[in-house]
Amino acid sequence: MKRLLIALTMVLVSPLTLAQPASLDQLLQDIRQIRSSEQAAMREREAQFLRERDNQQRLMQQAERELAPIKAEADRLKAEFDSLEQALADTEAEMKQRSGYLGELFGVVRHVASDTRSQWQDSLLNMQFPERLAQLDQLSSAAQIPTVETLEQFWFMLQEDMTASGKVSRFNAPVIDRDGQQQEMPVVLVGPFVALGGERYLSYQPEAGTLQVAGNQPDGRGLIGDFLAPRTELADLMVDPTRGTVLAQMQQTPSFMDRVHQGGLVGYVIMALGALGVVLALGKLAWLMAVSNKVERQANDLDNLRDDNPLGRILGVIGSQPRLEELETLELKLDEAILRETPAMERGNGLIKLFAAVAPLLGLLGTVTGMIATFQAITLFGTGDPKLMAGGISQALVTTVQGLVVAIPLLFLHATLAARSKGVVQVLEQQSAGLIALHLEPGAKRGE
Repeated sequence: MKRLLIALTMVLVSPLTLAQPASLDQLLQDIRQIRSSEQAAMREREAQFLRERDNQQRLMQQAERELAPIKAEADRLKAEFDSLEQALADTEAEMKQRSGYLGELFGVVRHVASDTRSQWQDSLLNMQFPERLAQLDQLSSAAQIPTVETLEQFWFMLQEDMTASGKVSRFNAPVIDRDGQQQEMPVVLVGPFVALGGERYLSYQPEAGTLQVAGNQPDGRGLIGDFLAPRTELADLMVDPTRGTVLAQMQQTPSFMDRVHQGGLVGYVIMALGALGVVLALGKLAWLMAVSNKVERQANDLDNLRDDNPLGRILGVIGSQPRLEELETLELKLDEAILRETPAMERGNGLIKLFAAVAPLLGLLGTVTGMIATFQAITLFGTGDPKLMAGGISQALVTTVQGLVVAIPLLFLHATLAARSKGVVQVLEQQSAGLIALHLEPGAKRGE
C-alpha cells in the first residue's frame, strides 16, 4: 500500500518536472513548496484583478461625470431649437397673415423676371446695358418679398428696353474681328435689330458678351456708309426684323467656296475638268468665229485667193486657169483639200464631249464615296449626332451637283462648236461645188 501511494504520487508530480524525490519527506516538502508558490501567484492575480476593477470603476465614474454636463447642454440646445422652431413657425404665420396678396405678387414678379431674362438673353441691347441680366437673375431667384425700390427698378428696366428699341445709339464696345483679335471700337446700335461697326454688320455673342464681325455679310453693305455719315435727311439701311436670327442663319449658310471644298478631292477634279473644258471650248469657239469671218470675206472676193483661210487654200489647189482635161480630177482635188481642212475644224470637239460625259460619272463617284464615309461614321459613332454624318452627305450631294453643273454647259458648248465647225465645212463644200460648176459650164457649151 505504501509503495502504491509512492508510485501514484510520482505520477501526479511528474508533469511539474520535479526531480526524483529521495524520500517521502522530500516529496512532501516539494509539494508544499509548489502549493505555496501557486497560492502566491493566485493571490497576486486576484490583487491585480481588484486593482483593474477599481481602475475601471474610477474611469466609468469620471465618464459619467463628464457626460452629465454634455447631456445637460444637449437638453438645453434641444429646448432652444424647439423654441426657435416654434418662433420661426409663428413668424412665418405672422408674415403670411400680414403679407396677404403680396405672396401672389411676389410669384408674378419672379415669373415675369424669369421670362424677361430668357427674352433678353440674346438681345443686342445687352451690350448697351450689360448689368440688367444680373439684376434679372437676382430678382428671379430672390427668396424674399421684393421691396418697392426693387419693383420700381424692374419697371425702369422694362421702360428702358422699350425706349432703346426705337433709338439709334452710338457707344464703344469690344468687337472681335475675323482674325480673332478683340479691340474697342465705336458701335452703332439700331435698336435690338442690327449692330454696325466699321461699315460691317456685327453679330452678338451672348456667351462671351461681345460683338463679332459677321463672316457672311448681307447684301446692301453700301448703304451702311450713307447711314453712318453725318446727314440731315433719312437714309436707307437693311435691318434684321428677327433681331439677329436671320444674320445668325447667314453665318451657317456656306459660301460658294465652302460648297466647293465640301466636294473634296473628287469635287476639285470635276471643277478642274469643267474649267479646262470651258477654256478649250471658248478658245475653239473664238477660233471658229475668226475662221468663219475669214471664209466669208474670201467668198466675197474669189479673185484674190489668200492662204490665211481654209477657202482660199482649197481654191488655190486648182490654179487660176485650169485646163479642160484637168476638170475631170478637179472634184477629187477639192474633196482632198476639204478633207485636209476638216480635222482642224473639228479638233477638240471630242475632248469637250468627253469632259461632258466624264463629269457626271465623277459626280456619281463622289456620291458613292460620300455615302461610304457616312456609313463609316454611323458604324463608329451611331446616329445620335447628325453632324458626324454631315460631311459625307455634303460630299455626296455636292459632287453630284458639281458633275451636273459642269456637264450641262459643256454639252451646250460642244453642240455650239459642232454646229459652227459644220457650218464652216458646209461653206467650203458649197463654194467648191460652185467652182466645179463654174469650170464645167464652158466645157459643156463647147461639147454642144
